[in-house]
Amino acid sequence: MAKQQQTDKISIISWFMDFVSENGYHPASIDEFCDEHSITKKDFNAHFSSFKSLEKEIFYLFFFNTVNALEEDEGYANFDSKNKVLSIYYTFFENLTANRAYVLKALKSDTNGLKSLKKLKKLKKSYIAYIANLDLDRIDLGQQAIENIQVKALQQSAWVQLLIILKFWLEDTSEAFEKTDVFIEKTINTTFHLIDTKLLKSVIDLGKFILKEKKHFKL
Repeated sequence: MAKQQQTDKISIISWFMDFVSENGYHPASIDEFCDEHSITKKDFNAHFSSFKSLEKEIFYLFFFNTVNALEEDEGYANFDSKNKVLSIYYTFFENLTANRAYVLKALKSDTNGLKSLKKLKKLKKSYIAYIANLDLDRIDLGQQAIENIQVKALQQSAWVQLLIILKFWLEDTSEAFEKTDVFIEKTINTTFHLIDTKLLKSVIDLGKFILKEKKHFKL
C-alpha cells in the first residue's frame, strides 16, 4: 500500500461518488475504501461515521452549493419569492444533472423508496429551512396553533413537491432535460397561484362578515 496521507472531505466524497457511479453499489467496507485511496480510517472518520452519513452529506451539499452560488449573485437578492424558488430549482437540478450518473445509481439502487429518503434526510432539513426563510405570505387565521400547523403544512408540501420533481427528473429522457425545466416552471407557477392569499383572504373576510351580520341573511 502506498504511504498513507491526510485527506479532505471533498476528496473522500469524490472518490465515493466515482465508485458508486461506476459500480452501482458501495465499496465493500470503509477499510477497503481507505486502502484503495491510501488514507487512514481515522481520516475517513474525521468527516464521516459511515457510508450512510457520507451519502446524506452528498445530497445536502448539492443543495448547499446551489444556495451559496445564488446568494453570490447580486440579482438574486432582489428576486421575489417565486423567482427565488425557480432559481433554486433550476440551479439545483443543474447540479444534479452534472452528477447524474451518481444520483441515478444512488437513488435507483434501492427497491424500497423509503430507504432512499434516508439519504435525503439532511437535504430535507436544509431545504425546509430555506423555504421557512422565504417568509411566504400566509393567511392570518388569528390562532397561533392553527398558524403553526399552516407553516408546517406549507414546508412539508414544498418538500413533497421537490421529491415529485426529482422523481420526474430521474425518469426524464428529453434532450437537456427540457421537460424537467417545463415541469418545474408549471409546478412552481401553480403552487404560487395556490398560496396567493388575496383571493382566500377575500373569501374569509366575506365569511366573517356574514357570520357577524347573520341576522341580515336569514331567509
